[in-house]
Amino acid sequence: MITSLANEKVKYARSLRRRRQRTREGRLLVEGVRLLEEAMRAGCIPALLFFQPERSESPRAQALLAQARAADVPCFAVAETVLHSLSEMVTPQGIVAVVPQPQLRPPAASNLVLVLDRLRDPGNLGTLLRTAAAAGVDEVLLGPGTVDPYNSKVVRAAMGAHFRLPLAVGLGWHGIAERLSGLTVWLADAQGEQAYDTVNWCAQAALIIGGEATGSSDKAVALAHGQLRIPMCGDTESLNAAAAAAVILFEAARQRRVQESAD
Repeated sequence: MITSLANEKVKYARSLRRRRQRTREGRLLVEGVRLLEEAMRAGCIPALLFFQPERSESPRAQALLAQARAADVPCFAVAETVLHSLSEMVTPQGIVAVVPQPQLRPPAASNLVLVLDRLRDPGNLGTLLRTAAAAGVDEVLLGPGTVDPYNSKVVRAAMGAHFRLPLAVGLGWHGIAERLSGLTVWLADAQGEQAYDTVNWCAQAALIIGGEATGSSDKAVALAHGQLRIPMCGDTESLNAAAAAAVILFEAARQRRVQESAD
């Protein structure tokens, strides 16, 4: 059992809390049985796994540990103080692992792409990724100024979406424009000229969601073919980024289901 916070493996795992280190290593920390199950199901075999025996007694946790050992993953029992040093949660879930950042390929021809512009709140980004995966988005492009998608708060809020949804980071606006070539690009804006549910989402399309604090950047606005709004009742001016994206993306999913059933 590892009991020292100075253990080199523990220090290495903690270093992955820093974005620069995550980028350099191409790895991230995941915590909890559910997230680790998602990672392994997607083929992201851990490089290291740490568990606290008293917190890992459930059948699912034991099955996960057996699966990891069968895959020759180095598994280390740790003292509670060590687990707390690895976890960023008030109540650690008992299992923390170092896994490779998933490298999922988008379809050869994407039908629905989500572009995130200067989204800086980790919880909102994680919720957006979870929503995008649920709504059938083919790929998410993260524009400049958006929070690191492998931040631990983002990973927790996304609930496994990282291992099901292709993400593209660091493309820059030129690269994003190239990736969106041939798609109709819509930008969500409270003052948009077209209602979101009048758009033909059965065509190949992209949706840009801007950050709440600063709104959409000039580069994002220039890339869009049109701006859309969500009509609202009363004096409500806008929804937060995650809620707005959910409304629009599930309208796109609804339209596509209707078309598929008609075909």
